[in-house]
Amino acid sequence: MKPLLSKLEDQDSLQTLGRASVQIVHDLKNQLNGLKLYATFLKKRMERSERPLDEQETVAKLMAGLERAASDLSTLVQFGRSIELKKQPGIDLQKIMRGVVTGLSTPTAATGALNGHFLLESVESSTPGEFDPMMLAEAFKAISVGALKARQVTDAETPLQINISHEPSRTEARIEWLGLSFDHDPFASFAGSDEIRMSLAAKIIVAHGGTAKHDNDAVRVSLPITA
Repeated sequence: MKPLLSKLEDQDSLQTLGRASVQIVHDLKNQLNGLKLYATFLKKRMERSERPLDEQETVAKLMAGLERAASDLSTLVQFGRSIELKKQPGIDLQKIMRGVVTGLSTPTAATGALNGHFLLESVESSTPGEFDPMMLAEAFKAISVGALKARQVTDAETPLQINISHEPSRTEARIEWLGLSFDHDPFASFAGSDEIRMSLAAKIIVAHGGTAKHDNDAVRVSLPITA
């Protein structure tokens, strides 16, 4: 009978498996990038030869699919590695969140066509802390996109409500995305592109000393602030 692994050996095995998985995903991403390059050459050749429009559209869809797959694999590689923060003092959470909402108002190839817009409500006082503004902005963006797609309403005219609150007696700020519909934890799932990014977002928030939690109808992030 094979002896049971000790706790230390089990941890070492998991770490080895994690490192191997990251390398495999990284290699797959490189292969997809090669396919994207060939698809780009094919698209240009078809345009020069004036191929039928439906054939050109098929190649364009192929390229978009490869782009999404490569992006997902990049996120998985990031998730498998340690978070390295470049913190700066005096960074206002509200300013980061406003920038994210403004940026998402103009959909890009990365976010796709977002069905809806945002209503941001925040406290009057600032919410400064020691944060990595770029990493935190990416985390807020991932959560906002995932939350927008998980709304309970389907009317694009109904905005997604985002609240930023701060209790003076506590040294933390809370950001809430409300009116959602989740039947599982989106911060611990790899069921799709959006949830892969939300899982990475949670890891970034935890690295800042915060928490990322969900209820059936909301997701909530708490982060330490200095005022």
